[in-house]
Amino acid sequence: MVDLVKLFRELKVYRLLIALVFVLVFLQSLSELYLPTLMADIVDIGVIKGDNGHILKVGGLMLLVTAAGVLFSIAASHYSSIIAAGFGKRVRSKLFGHVERFSLHEFDKIGTASLITRTTNDVTQVQQVLIMMLRMMVMAPMMCIGGIIMAVSKDAQLSLVFVVVIPVLAGTIIFIGSKGVVLFKAMQLKIDKLNLVLREGLTGIRVVRSFNRTGYEQRRFAAANKDLTDTAIKVNKVMAFMMPIMMLILNFSSVAILWFGSIRIDNNDLQIGELMAFLQYAMQIMFSLIMVAMMFVMVPRASVSAVRINEVLDMKPDMNDTSEGEQGRSGGHIEYRNVTFSYPGAEKPALKNISFTAVPGEMTAIIGGTGAGKSTLINLLPRFYDPQSGSVLVNGQDVAGLSQDSLRAKIGYVPQQAVLFTGTISDNIRYGKEDATEEEIRHAAGVAQAAGFIDEMEGGYESVIAQGGTNVSGGQKQRLSIARALVRKPDIYIFDDSFSALDFKTDSRLRAALKRETGHAAVLIVAQRVSTIMKADKIIVLDEGAIAGIGTHEQLMDSCGVYREIVASQLSEEELG
Repeated sequence: MVDLVKLFRELKVYRLLIALVFVLVFLQSLSELYLPTLMADIVDIGVIKGDNGHILKVGGLMLLVTAAGVLFSIAASHYSSIIAAGFGKRVRSKLFGHVERFSLHEFDKIGTASLITRTTNDVTQVQQVLIMMLRMMVMAPMMCIGGIIMAVSKDAQLSLVFVVVIPVLAGTIIFIGSKGVVLFKAMQLKIDKLNLVLREGLTGIRVVRSFNRTGYEQRRFAAANKDLTDTAIKVNKVMAFMMPIMMLILNFSSVAILWFGSIRIDNNDLQIGELMAFLQYAMQIMFSLIMVAMMFVMVPRASVSAVRINEVLDMKPDMNDTSEGEQGRSGGHIEYRNVTFSYPGAEKPALKNISFTAVPGEMTAIIGGTGAGKSTLINLLPRFYDPQSGSVLVNGQDVAGLSQDSLRAKIGYVPQQAVLFTGTISDNIRYGKEDATEEEIRHAAGVAQAAGFIDEMEGGYESVIAQGGTNVSGGQKQRLSIARALVRKPDIYIFDDSFSALDFKTDSRLRAALKRETGHAAVLIVAQRVSTIMKADKIIVLDEGAIAGIGTHEQLMDSCGVYREIVASQLSEEELG
């Protein structure tokens, strides 16, 4: 509940609307509390005494009060929906904005599937309970207290029935509600698991089908789905007891009121109309407690969701901007100074005591075996992670002292797995520079060797890229990713094994074009193929997270055994010659 209250701070901007909803609900409650008294008046004066004029007069007033209550109810529902929807929008935006500031460490810690569930399902749960609370938070206590006051005013002795009924009802609600909290928490975790399985199965559908693992994925999904279903059935069984018990208590209360009320009528201590009104007030009191019971069903689950949402919002990113306004010096001089980095929980560092420099106008290549730490090394430059010790400097400034925006504005990054977004080809290239002109887009595509296949597509640069870029080949995706980085015209280019899907002819043309285009910038290339980096100005050889050698191809062939092994495994003597 504490986490729900904490989350509801986002409602400050809706203070006036909330006050209006409370007033409307208050007026609706008053109208409903007034109706039984009017009905008693009709029975005791109009019906029993045969005064038709009084029946019509009071009946008309009842219709007016009812109509007013309906209008108040509609207005309260309308404004409470606006408040809840606006609250959901604000929380989702806040979550998304906060998550975007996370380092990759936080993503690894929570998991993408869980973050999606928290931003969608969990926010919806809180939003739904908010609508209920806006209506019932005023109505339930108002109807309960007002009903008791009105019932006592009709017959104080008969009201003693509530002394027994209300504690029994309240105790039942609290007992059943407490049993549901644990199950609701487990249920949200199982939704995370189902979301994870579903996401992996759909995003990896090509791999699933190519290995004929459709049946396995179906069984995996069915297991996660059954686990969630079993928990949902269990929690629904617990909560299903609530309504029948509520109705049983309510019906026993009605019987008790009629039993004792008939005795008091027989003794001339109560009139028929007053008994009818008393019974209606009793029903209002019971239903107000049932409203509370419904909140007990919703609030535990919303509380669990609120805990999960606040867990994300309270999580402080490992990397904070220490100087938001600092733009840094121009240029792309890079220096790694005694850098050591370990992944959380790893037995040994992924990088150990790494030191080198990369300067503008030069191509610095990084090569090494699988797991040598190549991608980890370059991930430290745009601050996807921070090193445990040592420093990464750009133009003499530690990247930890630059704002992430200003640092990343200097970098054109092409990831190992080419990522494209839903939209046109122009949109995807313009992702690197929002205000890029058509001429700049075409130029970047030309340098990236993408212009040829783009022109052959029916829509050209306005051709639509499907979700995940599934309607273009791996090589085409890589070239579009390279074009996206080129249009930015940054001070630093990072190519993380970005030529692996290209044929040798395209690779050769692209490298020649890149050399002309990136002459002003520092270029870091991670590569598996020796042929891609043989002509680099500087080659850094990594082996098990440490630098095994630095130099040109010729220098390393003479001095670095690890590099010679890599070259020998890929190139023939004729190619070397």
